[in-house]
Amino acid sequence: MPKMKTHSGAKKRFKVTPKGKVLARHAMTSHILGKKSAKRKRRLGEPVHISPHDAPRIKDLLRK
Repeated sequence: MPKMKTHSGAKKRFKVTPKGKVLARHAMTSHILGKKSAKRKRRLGEPVHISPHDAPRIKDLLRK
């Protein structure tokens, strides 16, 4: 049986840290930025840890 392929969409959006946590980018960062404060935009630029409840599904997509 051939190898399973990694999910292409997931590999572009998520990263697994050395400790096994999943990182993703924040939502609401692509447009309508004029009304958002500089402080808010800076915070949205930082990666966010995915909830431990959602992480197993993402890891499964990245493992394939």
